[in-house]
Amino acid sequence: MRGPRRAAAVAAAVLFAGVAAVLALTTPWNPLPGHVPGGHVRADPSLDFTPREIARAKAFDGAINPPAYSGLVVGLAVILVLGFTPLGARFLGWTTARVRRRPLRVIAAAVALTTLLRVIGLPFDIWSESVLRRYGLSTQSWPAWAVDQLKSLGVTWVVYTIALLLLYAVVRRFPRYWWTGAAAGGFVLVVAVSFIYPVVVEPVFNKFHSLPAGQLRTDLLAMAKRDGVPVKDVLVADASRRTTSLNAYVSGFGSTRRIVLYDTLLKSPRPQIESIVGHELGHAKHDDVLWGTLVGALGVAGALCLLYLLTTSPRLLRRAGVDPDVPAARGARSTGPADPRTIALVLALVAAGTQLAAPVQNLVSRRIEARADAHALDLTRDPSTFVAMQHELSVRNIDDPDPNRAEYLLWMTHPSGPDRIAMARNWSKMHHVPIPPPLH
Repeated sequence: MRGPRRAAAVAAAVLFAGVAAVLALTTPWNPLPGHVPGGHVRADPSLDFTPREIARAKAFDGAINPPAYSGLVVGLAVILVLGFTPLGARFLGWTTARVRRRPLRVIAAAVALTTLLRVIGLPFDIWSESVLRRYGLSTQSWPAWAVDQLKSLGVTWVVYTIALLLLYAVVRRFPRYWWTGAAAGGFVLVVAVSFIYPVVVEPVFNKFHSLPAGQLRTDLLAMAKRDGVPVKDVLVADASRRTTSLNAYVSGFGSTRRIVLYDTLLKSPRPQIESIVGHELGHAKHDDVLWGTLVGALGVAGALCLLYLLTTSPRLLRRAGVDPDVPAARGARSTGPADPRTIALVLALVAAGTQLAAPVQNLVSRRIEARADAHALDLTRDPSTFVAMQHELSVRNIDDPDPNRAEYLLWMTHPSGPDRIAMARNWSKMHHVPIPPPLH
């Protein structure tokens, strides 16, 4: 096994180097380049947010953080214990004991383990939902919320079942070099999911309709045309049946690219809607979804090569309660990496890797979001409206105006409201566009 393991290690290094290269070349590390006359304006929540707004955001943050951090810690602890001790193998052995056909054992193991993890996390989800209701951010009834949870679990079953069926089929068919097929398949699967997600998965959770013909639609499409961004459609999502928060996003690429507005946003003043759409056009203009898909595909391919190295380690397999010997006879019972009981170990490794990668992903995401903000300012040349919109977004969504270091690392994919407002003031100084002074 030394030859295949050495080759897998080299492939993993090359693929992760590719991820690093793409991120280094495409991430806007300085989203607003250029000289700022008089020096940069620094983010300061007290300049644009009232003490009452800041206090409310801090109170909400203090209420939502305990279930968020507790759920994260408990979820990670459970999957790591199941994956790195014999408990996971015993649990999956028990759940698949009466299932004879190998593919069905993989399906049963995937469904059983993902369901267990969801059930364990359910109390923390209910806790978080209760906080959102208390602060008026959630408009769902409990039955509707439960239906969404079941839909989410169903999507999880489908995604994990397909991915694990393909993975274990390759592992069994090519026990020494399965990392090659897994890496190639993982790359293709990420690209395919990115392309079909907007038209297959998003409609499971929301209803969409095209923004009706009228001045707003005409203006938004004209803005996209002026920006040189081909957009298939501008859609409205029925987000108000779940939340009062304001949001918009861009999803898909090529023939599936569309800009989606929350229906809660349509009540905002026209210039503010255009400012948000300008931000989303910035994502499309810079092909952020496409580059993100490439990074994700390379990262998954590299992770699968690394997964091969870890799951072919006899010591790790024994720790997970699985026989490390792989039988040569095709009719023999699966052992080693081909044993469906290793699914607990696989998901534990995935969870650990995902959590370790999160701070880097969030850092890159914040830079990309800041570039989209700069694009909106360049396109609309209206920093006053941008500042008003960012203030409104922060207050309506009850965003923490001064998040701590842990929140930045673990959760924040966007700059804070004060950071975005400071960028607008820096932009206005660079382009000599008047902007109202801070409120305080």
